[in-house]
Amino acid sequence: MATEEKKVEILESLRNAVVMYDEELAAKAAQEALDAGMDANDAIFNGLVNGMEEVGRLFEAQEYFVPEILMCADALYRGLEILRPHVKKIDLGVKGSVVIGTVEGDVHDIGKNIVKMMFDVAGFTVYDLGRDVPLDNFVAEQMRTESDLVCLSAMMTTTMTGMKKVIDDLKAKNPNVRIMIGGSPVSQGIAEKWGADGYAKDASNALKDALEMVASLKKLKEEAEAKVA
Repeated sequence: MATEEKKVEILESLRNAVVMYDEELAAKAAQEALDAGMDANDAIFNGLVNGMEEVGRLFEAQEYFVPEILMCADALYRGLEILRPHVKKIDLGVKGSVVIGTVEGDVHDIGKNIVKMMFDVAGFTVYDLGRDVPLDNFVAEQMRTESDLVCLSAMMTTTMTGMKKVIDDLKAKNPNVRIMIGGSPVSQGIAEKWGADGYAKDASNALKDALEMVASLKKLKEEAEAKVA
């Protein structure tokens, strides 16, 4: 087993590999993490994902642009290839199902994929529609799966406006469904204005909000069933 000092060093290497878009370093550090007996979840979320969050900050500061983001994503995925088979699911006491995708016209799915992985690890049933998803497909999939939660992602201001249509259509069909939106152009204010139930500024925040939403939804269902009984 690795010392704490060695674990910190490996996590820093994983983070730096993503920030510096170094695929070889990402693969090397990921294998080092496994060889050292580190928890794969820890290596992913405190190493690779930590790096991607820094990349997001650099993007917002206009120090990185789309080409750099894509290269960073390649490094992230290279590390994930090695670590993912060793990921253990975590029992957080709440189980739910989620429909997730990037809205029509938007092919950026890095953030969406990280959030999806968080849901996977937390034991959610995930229906991933992918990227550039026609807006009506979110509604159709929620109705088909009866999922508790729908997560919409957008990386461009030109595509994020499609989220409002999805929110309106979903709420009209199923007022109880919980909807979360996220992506760099999205804000808490926009989420509130458009009637979303949550706003995810990062993957950890998305999971925390999702767990709270699903727990409250299940409580509402139980109260409704108790009244009928």
